[in-house]
Amino acid sequence: MSSVLNRSVSTMNGGGVGGPVGGGAALGLHGSGVIGARHLREASTSSPLQIFVRAKKKINDIYQEIEEYVAETSLFLQGLHSDRRLVGEKEVEEFSAYSCRVAGIKEVLARDHMKVAFFGRTSNGKSTVINAMLGDKILPSGIGHTTNCFLQVEGIDSNEPYLTTEGSTEKQNIRGIGQLAHALCNNRLGDSTLVRIHWPKTRCPLLRDDVVLVDSPGIDVSESLDDWIDKHCLDADVFVLVANSESTLMNTEKNFFHKVSSRLSKPNIFILQNRWDMAASEPEFLNEVRKQHMERTLGFLVDELKVVAGPQAEQRVFFVSAKETLHQRLSEAKGQPNNTSGYPEGFASRYMEFGEFERRFEECISKTAVVTKFQQHTQRGNTIVSEIGQGVSRVMERAWEAREEKMKEREQLWARLDHTEQELHELTSQMKEKICTIVEDVERRVSNALNEEIRRLSVLVDEFAEPFHPDPLVLNVFKRTLHAHVEAGLGSNLRARLSSALALNVESNQAEMTNRMLALLGKEKREIATTLLPRREPFEILYRLNCENLCADFQEDIEFRFSLGLVSLVQRVLGRASSRITNSRHKENIPRSVPLTPLTPSNEPPQFGIPQDDWSIISRFAVASVGSQGTMGLALALGLMFKTVGWRLIVLTGGVYGCLYAYERLTWTNKARERVFKKQYVDHATRKLRLIVDLTSHNCSHQVQQELSGTFARLCRLVDESTSEMQRDVRNLEREVQQMEDVSAGAKKLRNKAQYLGSELTTFYQTYLSQDHD
Repeated sequence: MSSVLNRSVSTMNGGGVGGPVGGGAALGLHGSGVIGARHLREASTSSPLQIFVRAKKKINDIYQEIEEYVAETSLFLQGLHSDRRLVGEKEVEEFSAYSCRVAGIKEVLARDHMKVAFFGRTSNGKSTVINAMLGDKILPSGIGHTTNCFLQVEGIDSNEPYLTTEGSTEKQNIRGIGQLAHALCNNRLGDSTLVRIHWPKTRCPLLRDDVVLVDSPGIDVSESLDDWIDKHCLDADVFVLVANSESTLMNTEKNFFHKVSSRLSKPNIFILQNRWDMAASEPEFLNEVRKQHMERTLGFLVDELKVVAGPQAEQRVFFVSAKETLHQRLSEAKGQPNNTSGYPEGFASRYMEFGEFERRFEECISKTAVVTKFQQHTQRGNTIVSEIGQGVSRVMERAWEAREEKMKEREQLWARLDHTEQELHELTSQMKEKICTIVEDVERRVSNALNEEIRRLSVLVDEFAEPFHPDPLVLNVFKRTLHAHVEAGLGSNLRARLSSALALNVESNQAEMTNRMLALLGKEKREIATTLLPRREPFEILYRLNCENLCADFQEDIEFRFSLGLVSLVQRVLGRASSRITNSRHKENIPRSVPLTPLTPSNEPPQFGIPQDDWSIISRFAVASVGSQGTMGLALALGLMFKTVGWRLIVLTGGVYGCLYAYERLTWTNKARERVFKKQYVDHATRKLRLIVDLTSHNCSHQVQQELSGTFARLCRLVDESTSEMQRDVRNLEREVQQMEDVSAGAKKLRNKAQYLGSELTTFYQTYLSQDHD
């Protein structure tokens, strides 16, 4: 059956339909075949219109991915907005603008459909042709001028049809179309008004494939052709000129399409020579009339409009009867038996040619709509994806450069940190040794200076000029004041001897220590550290002698002591022996009454003119005097001397002795007591001070050690803070390096996604838009 159909179609296109005989043969052969061809076209899943449907779905899917990609990219860049090195505010705004652009394109894509506009003079059967293509009597049709406005038929998913008027969303009953659109009604709409008829897709396969059919008023009844074209024709994919085969093409029809061609580049035009069934009444002129119409029509398309080449132009002209086709399809829809006896001769050929027109029309509108609707969107999508890909590539490059920079900073900081720690360790060892050396030197110098001052203590005590009085109360005040004077004098002398040199030594070492430690810091840190170092008073050693406590056990002896007294003389002559005798007597507490006799006589002459025996007596007298107490001892001594030397010598000696005693007694004044007191104090203080020489020198060296160690500790703390800060900076740099790696990875992922979307658009172009595909 299909081979017979194809032969019939090729015969019609070649002009070989030969009058009533040919028409009758075709009708006889295909009485049921016409119906089968129609059902075959409707059931085909490979309809040319499906190309547009698939292309629309594909481009919408791609733009859905582009929209998600733009949103993901915008979110990614907004997250980087705080880092101006990677993304500037202007770039964020530019990338945000892509969202609006993509949303606008998606909105246009959602409304995109294949649009065919039907034009022609009044009563040429435009509405009938549309009804025949839809397989239902939807648009008003009849004799005369029936359509007074533009009627747009589009598919809906619901089962109830409705219509809407221009500027309103109110759904009106489809029965009101006759009242709104019929030119014979009283309430006529303007000829440029659009009435949209929403027809269920389930009732018409053509509407399922996103085809929109637009019926127009007659182009010979309105002067607003320019407004028509601008308002309803610029987005049309195919124009169908419905001509009357009973007449030739009129200037009105030609002028209209000349206007369309001036606004659109090579519009797709099909010309239907409608009412070709009327030619069946004159079969002898059928071929001549067809040939005449074909020549004039081809001349209009090829020579005048120049919208198509010669071989293709013949496939744009068809001789049909829309009325017959509509009636036949309405019968098919009602399930009535096929009865072609009521139609004029040649009905099968006309019916087949109408089907061929639909097929050619579907191929043309599908290809044209895909190009006109999607080519620009494909190019814009490629531009958007390419620009975004280039943008994220720049971000990736910046992130990678920032990563390299951060890694370089991290390496430098690591090297500086290692160097600082090594230098600090070495400097700590050196400073410890140097501090020990300085401490030992200070201890030695303080010890020497203090010993020297102790040797000169008598001079310091002699300089004390406070009034002296033996009264115990006054004497206690005198001693306290003397303690303070000695302590202040020793301290002043030690400071004069040591403080300047020691302070200079300490400060020079502190300066050296500070310079070497601060050298471990950077320039900026060094300046900050210099301001942060505490300002200290000049170093000064404190010599804590505390003479009052040290000499608290001092007990003066300022009672009168005759220098030529027996005890004094014995002590002078015998020295330590007398002390031992006295001490032994005090220990034994037993007086010796028997004199000691020498074992061997001495040959030495008597001293001071006294014989040896007399010297022994004197010795025994002295010993007895030492051992006696009070008057008893004195009487015994005088008795022994009287017997030995005689009374004259005794009187003379006693007179001299008494004079000396009187002299010393009279000269025993407060000044003498003060001299004795100071001498005793000097002796006592010297002994006590020598006991604390080591302690004082150690105390002073400890002060120096604390000063130097404190300074070094503060400097070490600054260096430790600097190293801690460098460690924090290293950790921060590591985090930043990781962040830059993440940013680079994210940007690379987005760049790869841009390349993927670009490849998807390229594949879409090669599949649906390239000439190779055509």
